[in-house]
Amino acid sequence: MWDVLSGPPKPDPRYVIEPFEPAYRTLPAGQLRERAAAALDALRACRLCPRNCGVDRTAGGKGFCRTAGRAYVTSAFAHMGEEDVLRGWQGSGTIFFGSCNLGCVFCQNYDISQGPAGHALPPREIAQLMLRLQQQGCHNVNLVTPSHVVPLFLEALVLAVEGGLNLPIVYNSGGYDALETLRLLDGVVDIYMPDFKFWEPATARRLANAEDYPERAREAFHEMHRQVGVLKLSPKGLARRGLLVRHLVMPGLPRESAAILRWLAAELSPDTYVNIMAQYHPAHRVGEIGTKREVLFEDLLRRPTRQELAEAVAAARAAGLWRLDK
Repeated sequence: MWDVLSGPPKPDPRYVIEPFEPAYRTLPAGQLRERAAAALDALRACRLCPRNCGVDRTAGGKGFCRTAGRAYVTSAFAHMGEEDVLRGWQGSGTIFFGSCNLGCVFCQNYDISQGPAGHALPPREIAQLMLRLQQQGCHNVNLVTPSHVVPLFLEALVLAVEGGLNLPIVYNSGGYDALETLRLLDGVVDIYMPDFKFWEPATARRLANAEDYPERAREAFHEMHRQVGVLKLSPKGLARRGLLVRHLVMPGLPRESAAILRWLAAELSPDTYVNIMAQYHPAHRVGEIGTKREVLFEDLLRRPTRQELAEAVAAARAAGLWRLDK
């Protein structure tokens, strides 16, 4: 990690974008408002994510994400713990949304992801949060776990743009995203930052209650890459537009890590920017005692070893990936 005083290393000139204007600032007049209206209408039979719950969230219905017609926000602040290219020297303007469309048994944010934690905010207040983060000098607006609240974000973005918002938007998701929802964000989101978690359906079913996760993630990653391409930076090394992939290395799953990394290089680009993450630790339901007095998810009761992390990096390099943030 580079020193916040000296700044990031000079970026490769092949991946510099200058001048830069946020994508939503280049949309034809009125189109952002039209996108927001279409997204809000989709809440009447919600299929915003692959869960396809079909509930009418405008009437108070709640599906898997347990969120109706307003987005819950748990915090908003200048985050200095994100990737170097996001945090810069003044922080990434993170807005953490309550609840999630995944059910990961090891979630480290389970206190806010497993229910509508935080405050249900109207669009104007979410817009004010974005503008406040900009006033604080943040380099971007970073939407954390936004998949289930896309219409509510778009509604707020219309107001924020009218108020002078001019920061890139980061879509920071778990990778379980629906194509139709992502298409509403085409030309709105500047930086997609999904986490590609699992390769095998059985693993996704066991650990996230989402057997179709690998297939849906591959579809979503293709669409994200189509929209924004590989990650481009400012001359000072800040992320401006493109795809930044996270992969959390899990204990005992080296083959899945290798398969994911090979796929990213072969199906998207060897120039894909990938953060191989070592932050896994046992949390949430890992280690609970089941009804038969067995330890649940006992295989996850440890952090990944240095060897496992090194193998993931080696697999990435063997696949041809070279833009690694680890």
